Amino acid sequence: QVQLVESGGGLVQAGGTLRLSCAASGRTFSTYVMGWFHQAPGKEREFVAAISGSGVLKHYIDSVKGRFTISRVSGKNSVYLQMNSLKPEDTAVYFCAAKTTWGRSAPYDYWGQGTQVTVSS
Repeated sequence: QVQLVESGGGLVQAGGTLRLSCAASGRTFSTYVMGWFHQAPGKEREFVAAISGSGVLKHYIDSVKGRFTISRVSGKNSVYLQMNSLKPEDTAVYFCAAKTTWGRSAPYDYWGQGTQVTVSS
């Protein structure tokens, strides 16, 4: 079992920055692929970024490339999402997730409760 707790959300003006954190329980954190998703009001949850267990592989949706950076620190059992140049359309609840296999077809097994990000224009 892996428990995930997100933090770092808040209200920010367009063009601003936020850094989301996700703290994971468990001694095998480094074996998990970690991902960030977001869900805007009235929309389905959408993939944002993922990072492999080693931290070498990263993947982003096109809309955040060059603005968001995913990273992880195994010693702290944590994964981060640095969000720069935020836009109002980035407003959503952001979720941290974990799975054992890299690849789009592999489902995420564990989810956090989410943290709200609101970007004002």
